[in-house]
Amino acid sequence: MSDLVNQSNAHSLEKELVWFNAVLDARIALYFEHESEEEGGASISQSIYDIAAPNLSDDASLYSDLVRELSLSIDERLIFLLALIPHIRPDLLDILFTRNKNFDRGFTQFGGLKGKNHGGFLPTCETAVFLLAGSDLNKRFEITRCFEGESSLVSKGIVLLEHSASDEPFMSAALRVSTEYLNKVTTGLYHKPDYNMNFPAKLITTKLTWEDLILPTEVMMEIENIVTWVKHSNTIMKDWGLEKVIKPGYRSLFYGPPGTGKTLTASLIGSSVGADVYRIDLSMVVSKYIGETEKNLANVFDQAESKNWILFFDEADALFGKRTQANSSNDRYANQEISYLLQRVEDFPGVVVLASNIKANIDEAFSRRFQSIVYFPMPDSENRLLLWERILGATKNIDLEISLKGIAEKYELSGGSITNVVRYGAISTLQANRAKIIEDDLIEGITKELRKEGKTA
Repeated sequence: MSDLVNQSNAHSLEKELVWFNAVLDARIALYFEHESEEEGGASISQSIYDIAAPNLSDDASLYSDLVRELSLSIDERLIFLLALIPHIRPDLLDILFTRNKNFDRGFTQFGGLKGKNHGGFLPTCETAVFLLAGSDLNKRFEITRCFEGESSLVSKGIVLLEHSASDEPFMSAALRVSTEYLNKVTTGLYHKPDYNMNFPAKLITTKLTWEDLILPTEVMMEIENIVTWVKHSNTIMKDWGLEKVIKPGYRSLFYGPPGTGKTLTASLIGSSVGADVYRIDLSMVVSKYIGETEKNLANVFDQAESKNWILFFDEADALFGKRTQANSSNDRYANQEISYLLQRVEDFPGVVVLASNIKANIDEAFSRRFQSIVYFPMPDSENRLLLWERILGATKNIDLEISLKGIAEKYELSGGSITNVVRYGAISTLQANRAKIIEDDLIEGITKELRKEGKTA
């Protein structure tokens, strides 16, 4: 099946590349002949739009399906191809390396970037504008709309615009196709984004279910509100006509001691609504260099904008901490950074969950921006007993004489700590060449766990 998809996509793209090459050759010819015309050469009247695009109406490839589904215009189609070409036929753009003999450098009109390892021409928005508009200023302004939020290419996250510096012209942004759509129109396979320098987030999953999550009733009700929103937000916003007064998206703060179920809850919400949950790696996001933190975070939000993702910021106070009085340029920058993050979170149309051990560490301005603030308390003795029973219920290698009720009543532990204790008990059992975990194994594990928290058994 995958071979058929590959062949179908390749067949469609071959036709598209022939068309694109003809358009590019025509644009280059028009540009240089226009230069010649200004110097007294013959006048020409050809347009790149005189070159007919391939008819994809009866084409069954995934590429053609996408073009039809989004009703891409000729301009959008050519921009999409321009972003694809470095990945599928990079030599096609080599002509854009042509140098301006008057200045012994490339032509500014061609735009483009040189990669660190890639030897070919990497297009920018300026490249697309040159291809479609040439020197026509009115057409240039028209093409600009293809890079705005309402364009299908941008709003669907098909084409990504990467700016290297905020003070450079907008059209100098690198024109890049998203990995998701690159895979879709080539191999037909969908690979979920994974952790890398350009995407500092990790997909988190769990094998556990809601039955494994032991939380007070009032906490579960708050979580159910989030699930209901994710499942029925379109109904609330569109069918009920509330999109004029309610901002899209849902923002929630989970706070409480470590190991009380904040990360597990986010994973379970994703599982129950069929959404991927990405945990943002703050070590990759936060940078000491001015503007880098915002840029790193923007990469995540931009890629998540059109996806059904839940963004989970663990230990969020490291990124969304309190603003301070601006006594220095560093303070002013830190406050500016937090303000930017606040705005990006508020404008994100999906679900954002921030997790922190201490609510007071989060900037107060977030309070009015959260749709819910959920406290995850340490479990009481009754819930601790349930946790012990659920966790140990997964194995038969447990001594039935262990008084789980007594342990639950005596030792105040979170669910995460109880899991650590059971892990330690299993290791101790194997080291002692026994077949079953005994109470002494658990007590020793509890002692070690409490010691990590600065407590004693």
